[in-house]
Amino acid sequence: MNRRLYTLLFYLVLPLVAGRLAWRAWRAPAYAKRIGERFSFGLPPLKPGGIWLHAVSVGESIAAAPLVRELLARYPDLPITMTCMTPTGSERIQALFGGAEYAGRVQHCYLPYDLPWAAARFLNQVQPTLAVIMETELWPNHIHQCALRGIPVALANARLSERSARGYARFAKLTAPMLAELDLIAAQTTLEAERFRSLGARAECVEVTGSIKFDLTIDAQLLTRAAALRAQWQAESRPIWIAASTHAGEDEIVLAAHRQLLKQTPEALLILVPRHPERFNTVFELCQRQGFSTQRRSIGEVLQAADQVLLGDTMGELLFLYALADIAFVGGSLVANGGHNLLEPAALGKPVLSGPHLFNFLEIAAQLRAAGALSEVVDADALAQWVAQLWRQPETAEAMRAAGQAVMQANQGALAMLLVGLGRLLE
Repeated sequence: MNRRLYTLLFYLVLPLVAGRLAWRAWRAPAYAKRIGERFSFGLPPLKPGGIWLHAVSVGESIAAAPLVRELLARYPDLPITMTCMTPTGSERIQALFGGAEYAGRVQHCYLPYDLPWAAARFLNQVQPTLAVIMETELWPNHIHQCALRGIPVALANARLSERSARGYARFAKLTAPMLAELDLIAAQTTLEAERFRSLGARAECVEVTGSIKFDLTIDAQLLTRAAALRAQWQAESRPIWIAASTHAGEDEIVLAAHRQLLKQTPEALLILVPRHPERFNTVFELCQRQGFSTQRRSIGEVLQAADQVLLGDTMGELLFLYALADIAFVGGSLVANGGHNLLEPAALGKPVLSGPHLFNFLEIAAQLRAAGALSEVVDADALAQWVAQLWRQPETAEAMRAAGQAVMQANQGALAMLLVGLGRLLE
């Protein structure tokens, strides 16, 4: 399948795309807003020139934040246009860069669907001097329209799992020309760099820079605020653990583990944070249905000693919620979703637990596992056993904490290497 056939198929499935958008809007009303932007109509006023940076959703937007701040500092005259595909990503971008200090410097809209005319309208308005795509959000028509205009395209913090590489290989007539049009692929690992080359990327355009997620810095005020809230709860010594970024099918496992923990440690508190906001109400009802005394973080009431679960149903607070806990379980990993960012709790000095499905973070997981900073569990029993053990054995928790922070420090520097590559393209 080449790009023309891909485009034809895209047109044919537009009714399905519209149906999926309507279904998402039914579950999360924010999807019903700004639909015109998804076809390059009704875009907000966008200052032309500068850098266009695409981060598909929340995780990529958070990972891109240090890069955006560095680009703003190095190129103060260049506006940055940030795009995403989801309402949650949009909310995160606006929370990060919607302040007065970024006015006129960081602008935002949805990325239009990958139709040639929509991509062309978008680029004609934004007129970037550089396009930066985070991780693996590759759209053939957007990339080709950049190539037609002589706009260099960089794939930043690039990752490519073995499974994804096999999928790309099945459509070589589409993916090989697309990858060949990329001017920089800043891969996280040597293995991923080789996968990109084998699929058609120009060898001289592929570099190994590491993951910029290791360059996460923690604001000291975050830890201070977390300690103050625990004091307000009168929970300085209360055993607290967090299960973050959970997906459908994981919440039941986490709650089963928490039920076991409550038998041993009745004062234990679980902070449960579903990955997607459209699931907040469903998970709250699940907690209540299973008999847990549950508070919603969005209500903002003082947590009581009798509360057993705090539902993290707010946006933009995940790092803060991690900081509140003693132990962190990272979701998307007990189900075959590939896992989520393991480095955020590690950077905060938390022992990290996950399920076995970590194919989106194989290299990071391998490093944390080898250092003794990560333990993997397969079910509720194992999860409860590990959390209980870490509460009983503070020396084990401290060893995992120190190991995680050592891995973070040893791998920092990817952001600086990426900026060098982007600087070459801007020049």
